[in-house]
Formats: sequence, structure tokens, C-alpha cells
Amino acid sequence: MNQRKRRERRYTAEISISFLDVISCGFGAIVLLLLIAKTVDSTAFETVEQPREGSVAELQQQLFQIRGETTTLNRALKSREEQLSDIRIRIAKLQEQLASVQRQKDAVAQVDTTEKDKLTLAQQVLTEEMERLLARQNRNDNQLIGGIPVDSEYIVFIIDTSGSMFNFAWSRVQQEMINILNIYPQVKGIQVMNDMGDYMFSSYRGRWIPDTPARLRAILNRLAGWTPFSNSSPVEGVQQAIRQFYASNKKISLYVFGDDFTGNSIGHVLNTVDKINRQRGDNRLVRIHTIGFPVHFQVQGGNLQTATRFAALMRELSYRNNGTFVGLTGLN
Repeated sequence: MNQRKRRERRYTAEISISFLDVISCGFGAIVLLLLIAKTVDSTAFETVEQPREGSVAELQQQLFQIRGETTTLNRALKSREEQLSDIRIRIAKLQEQLASVQRQKDAVAQVDTTEKDKLTLAQQVLTEEMERLLARQNRNDNQLIGGIPVDSEYIVFIIDTSGSMFNFAWSRVQQEMINILNIYPQVKGIQVMNDMGDYMFSSYRGRWIPDTPARLRAILNRLAGWTPFSNSSPVEGVQQAIRQFYASNKKISLYVFGDDFTGNSIGHVLNTVDKINRQRGDNRLVRIHTIGFPVHFQVQGGNLQTATRFAALMRELSYRNNGTFVGLTGLN
């Protein structure tokens, strides 16, 4: 019994000693870890270098200096931008002036070309008229006034009623009609139609209008607003006049007024008139005089090509049909 108790006490003592050993070892390990951690932390804090007051002041001074330089650079940049803007404005003005000078130069060149064309055309007209007048100076069977034979007793006006004629030459058309009637010593009848063969007065279709002051006033008053359709080609009007009014016992002259020719072929017009106005050989049924109005040579934007073609057609048409071509030099 006693022996058993002794064994129990010995076992209990052994267990207590072992437990204390474990506790002691664990506590020692914790203490050791704390010491190590404290040592590491102290070393880390000690190695951090604290900034000095002198270094902060120096950095602030450098910052202020950089800010000052930035302000100066910004001012210089703004000044350069303003100078650049002024230069761009001056360049734009110079470019505008250059464009204006170029336009003026082009306009002058165009005017020079137009004037040169006018002079060339005038020279051609004068040369041909001089040759024609010289060839006719020995012909005594006709009365001539200003190079125009005035032996006819009946006059037919064939007028181009296109927009260019109506807008720019109409007052001159009225004036020339009066001038032409005044140079004839005796006129028994007149008629007015446009280049398409349309009559001014339908009541006088196929009949002669008497040459009286009252009828002339009526013609001029009607002409002021007379604008039937026109194709700027005299073929239809010439054909209508010859077919309606030719008579072997009458001396008739046609006066073709116009400013340009927009037809396809000058030769076609000449051949068509030749067929209807030829009697025997080179004898003609009626005289055909032509009057050219310089609308396209004097109005800005005029069509010089169609005007030149008209002049060429009228010269040849009058020459072939015992007439005279008169190229006017103005519209007033």
C-alpha cells in the first residue's frame, strides 16, 4: 500500500516537472522573439536618415526659382504667339492684295484681247468695204449714198429679236430704221418681220405697209415691246420675205439687223439664200443689205465667237446679193 502511494507521488512529480519545462521553453521562445523583433525595429529606425532643415530650405528655393523661370518662359511664349498671329494676318492681307492684282491683270489682258479682236474685225470690214466700193465706183446705174444703193422702192426689215439685241441695241435699231428710210428718195412700201419670218403686224401679212408718218410711228411704238422668239439666224426671215414680196416689177431691198449667228453652218445659210434669190446666172431677185450691231464686242461677257461668225456671214451674204454690209461701231 505504501509502496503504491510512493509510485503515485513519483509519477505526479514527474508530470509536473515536465509541464513546467514545456511552459518555460515556450515562454523563453516568446521572450527571445520579442527581443529579436525589438532589435530589428530599432535598427531600422536608426538607419532612416532624418531630413535636415537646410535641405528643405534649399529645395524650396529651387522650387521658387523654377516657378519664376516658368513664368518668364510663359510670357515669352505668349509674346511669340502674338507676333506669329500678327505675321499670319499680314500674310493673309498680302495674299488678298496679290489675288486682287492678279484679277486686275486678267481683266486688263481680257480687255486687251477684246480690243485687239475689235480692231482686227474693223480692219477686215473696212478693207472689204473699200474693195467693194472701188469695184462699184464705175457703176452708174445705181444711186449710192454712203456706199449703199438706194434705187429700191420697197424695204423689208428683218430684225434679230433675241435677248441680246432687245436688251442692249433696241434704241439703236429704231434709230437705224429711221436713218435707212430717210436716205431713200421714194419708198412705196415697207414691211417688218423678225429673223424667224414672223410679221410685226399680222394684219399686214403679205401686204406692204404704206410709208407714212403715222405708220412709221406705229412701227416704232410696236417695236418698243416686240420680242417674238428668235434663233439668231436670218434664213427663215429672208426666205419668207422673198417668197411673199418678190415681184418682177418691184425693186426690193432687204435689211437684215443682228448681232450674232448661232447657226451650225455659214455655208448652209449662203447656199439656201442663193437658191431662193437667184434668177438667172448671177442676177438676184432682191438686194440684201446687212447691219451688224456690236453688242457682244461692247457688253461685258459677250460671245465674240458668235459675233465674229455673224460679221463673216453678213459680209458674204450682202456681197453675193448686191448689197452692202455696215458694221456699226457703237450702240448709242
